[in-house]
Amino acid sequence: MNDCIYLDNNATTKIDDDVLAAMLPYLSIYYGNPSSMHTFGGQVGRAVRQARSQVASLLGAEDSEIIFTSCGTEGDNAAILAALKAQPKRKHIITTEVEHPAILNLCRKLERDGYTVTYLSVNEQGQLDLDELEASLTGNTAVVSVMYANNETGVIFPIEQIGQIVKEYGALFHVDAVQAVGKIPLDMKTSTIDMLTLSGHKIHAPKGIGALYVRKGVRFRPLLVGGHQERGRRGGTENVAGIVALGEAAKLAEQHLAGVAWEQQLRDKLERGILSSIPNTVINGDPVNRLPNTTNIGFKYIEGEAILLSLDQYDICASSGSACTSGSLEPSHVLRALGLPYSVLHGSIRFSLSRYTTEAEIDRVLEVLPSIINRLRELSPFNSDDADWLKEQEEAVLAR
Repeated sequence: MNDCIYLDNNATTKIDDDVLAAMLPYLSIYYGNPSSMHTFGGQVGRAVRQARSQVASLLGAEDSEIIFTSCGTEGDNAAILAALKAQPKRKHIITTEVEHPAILNLCRKLERDGYTVTYLSVNEQGQLDLDELEASLTGNTAVVSVMYANNETGVIFPIEQIGQIVKEYGALFHVDAVQAVGKIPLDMKTSTIDMLTLSGHKIHAPKGIGALYVRKGVRFRPLLVGGHQERGRRGGTENVAGIVALGEAAKLAEQHLAGVAWEQQLRDKLERGILSSIPNTVINGDPVNRLPNTTNIGFKYIEGEAILLSLDQYDICASSGSACTSGSLEPSHVLRALGLPYSVLHGSIRFSLSRYTTEAEIDRVLEVLPSIINRLRELSPFNSDDADWLKEQEEAVLAR
């Protein structure tokens, strides 16, 4: 599988060779505890501080505003729960219908604990109605949590406009930027964001390491209580190898921001080729305001799982949605929120590129995909939106 064509980078990314080289010594040679007083541990502590500076640089933040975590899910949970603890009299949360399960499932739990949650809707392009946001804000709103860019469609939300509205009501503003970091420039110095989550394995670092930005002055109570690590904001001995890896990955991501335009060119070539060679296909989500590496394409009248299995036979890796919900047979909650017809909903595939993607790989996908779709459609009993069965299924989905 080393020769596979990997177009599932929103799920996870390959560890960069330089990142691997940077972290390996901290799994073998430099194994000291970074909190130790002796020189052997002190050199490890310096590596942690350097990594913190590298992550801060990528975000346009100060070193002291970076807390290392285990993953995006921990960062999301820590941010929202800290916001609620900081404002105990406020019992209202605002988020969106298209958030990652790390946010949605936490909010559902908090509803059971007595909090009120507003889930903002999106239009057919996956964009928010800012009037709905403003109408939802009250003096009881503790935190607004909105993702920077959607993991399935790549749609980018107008984060700074959202933040300005949120600030007028005194609520804290958290942003899940797991998909945005390393793909679009960020500058926390000029941002309205109070807390921001990122995850290492989305930017060519290993799994099991992430970071949470907490703007200076924002009250923060830790999710994990323990020792003095992370200035008392996240207990537990540091994952030094992972932290060093994340620092190196952040440095490389900052250097490669200018090269993201090439990923967009390849993405656009893939889209043009698919739309021109395969009928009854559509782009899901906002075609303009989206990540440069992501496209979500609906192939009418066939199942996405069948497309993925067929692509896999050619060693091509793609996805039908979030990796965190791929075990479910239910249609994507993100695409359902867009109000897509059932004929598109079940046949949508996400292709997500990285800086390792080559033009030859895109050409190969365009070579084999038309015949895959044609074959699957020949096997499908449905070839029209007017089919009674499709109407019944669409009505069932909308009723849920």
